[in-house]
Amino acid sequence: MIEMDAMRYQIGEFKSVQEPTEEQREQFIDSIAKMPVKLRQAIEGLELEQLKTPYRHGGWTLQQVVHHLADAEMNAYIRFKRGLTEVHPLAGTFQEDLWAELSDYNDVPVETSILLFETLHNRFVTLLVKLKPIDFKRVVVSPTHGSMSLDVAVQRYSWHARHHIAQINSLRERMGW
Repeated sequence: MIEMDAMRYQIGEFKSVQEPTEEQREQFIDSIAKMPVKLRQAIEGLELEQLKTPYRHGGWTLQQVVHHLADAEMNAYIRFKRGLTEVHPLAGTFQEDLWAELSDYNDVPVETSILLFETLHNRFVTLLVKLKPIDFKRVVVSPTHGSMSLDVAVQRYSWHARHHIAQINSLRERMGW
């Protein structure tokens, strides 16, 4: 089980900083800003057969991971917008395991999701860098994580993308790709 968790959580499980400094917040946002380039690098040169390989036994294929990252980006962007414009909104969630089984995860080329990720990412990062420190204190309510400040949400999102890109890179390393 420990080995399975290590393969699933290449960078470890999420741990938040409850009162991040402005410098730490900037580091989280910078990490988010770099994700499209890191994702492109992670899948660069992979053939379709390789993209259809699960990153671990019982895990998603690399293709599913890429499509998931685009879906997570859409959801995160909406959560932040709602958090900035509503009082304690319920942050929508999605059945990511079920979404990963839908036909678009198998039939749509990863480039489509990468373009979606890059385009939406541009807007998301633009929004994040313009926020004032007080904006990060706003709260969203997550069905899975409870009440969460945007400070914690930005950390969670930074971790989430790094987590999945590490899964791709780990498989590449293990397979010698």
